[in-house]
Amino acid sequence: MSSIELYPLKFDPILKEKIWGGTKLGTVLDKPTGDSENMGESWEISGVEGNISVVSEGDLKGRTLVELINEYKGELIGEHVYEKFGDKFPLLIKFIDANDDLSIQVHPDDELAQKRHNSFGKTEMWYVVDAEEGATLISGFKKQTNKEEYLRIFEEGNLTDILNSEDVVNDDVFFLPAGRVHTIGKGLLIAEIQQTSDITYRIYDFDRVDKNGVGRELHVEEAVDAIDYSFYENYKTSYDRSAKIDEIGRCQYFVTNRLLTDELIERDYSDIDSCIILMCLQGSGTIDFDGGSVTYELGDSILIPNSIKNISIDPSSNSKLLEVKIP
Repeated sequence: MSSIELYPLKFDPILKEKIWGGTKLGTVLDKPTGDSENMGESWEISGVEGNISVVSEGDLKGRTLVELINEYKGELIGEHVYEKFGDKFPLLIKFIDANDDLSIQVHPDDELAQKRHNSFGKTEMWYVVDAEEGATLISGFKKQTNKEEYLRIFEEGNLTDILNSEDVVNDDVFFLPAGRVHTIGKGLLIAEIQQTSDITYRIYDFDRVDKNGVGRELHVEEAVDAIDYSFYENYKTSYDRSAKIDEIGRCQYFVTNRLLTDELIERDYSDIDSCIILMCLQGSGTIDFDGGSVTYELGDSILIPNSIKNISIDPSSNSKLLEVKIP
């Protein structure tokens, strides 16, 4: 048992330059992007091998997420979470800035990812932090299809004709189970909650090339067996946008609430056996707990250890937060 008491943890962002990235991670979310003009992702809390998050402040500064899980176990992430996942943190928390369309892509489910990559699959959800006027994204098919028809249309160069495009505004939410073809469109700043996986099958990249004239690798064959060819009536999540607290995402991997507050609120996690992740999408304030307090501001992602069962969120300005737990 460590002599250091656990407290709400912030981590150094792990920044990823992308061909489609922009500047909003720095200008809007205050990430340390330097003079980069194509910073695409900020990995906020990551247990992905080679990209393990490091604590940024407090007595545990400099310690990695994996080290802390090994030391504190269920006290940090939840007893049932530790029993199931060990030192592999099961979620990856990101912000994404799309200054251009991302590639059209799909992610494998747990079974296929385990078989091919010895990895988790990748189910995810998006919360639109900021959408430029006219922004769109792709989620799923606009009609029922199958592997044969899909391949024929793909080979003809008409893939986008059968994909479902959505107009997007601030605060839209999309749930993307593994197998759903998708892409984030230009002009979107997104908070993403996903399984711990970095496996992406890139289907089509709009014929783009890098500065050396080389196109990015495609994974057409790998994607075919990962795709869900079904049609669904609704791809955008419906929720009460005026509610102070509302559940906006639930699956076997994560449950996400949205919190809106301009006054102090108490959150009781005593019946939850999981750490809690808070992502600040608007405002600032303090999070008070038995033992101290931490500040939060736009762009912060904070891990509340399982050992902390009661917090108060005290906003200094109108605040919007995502609250994530592992079921």
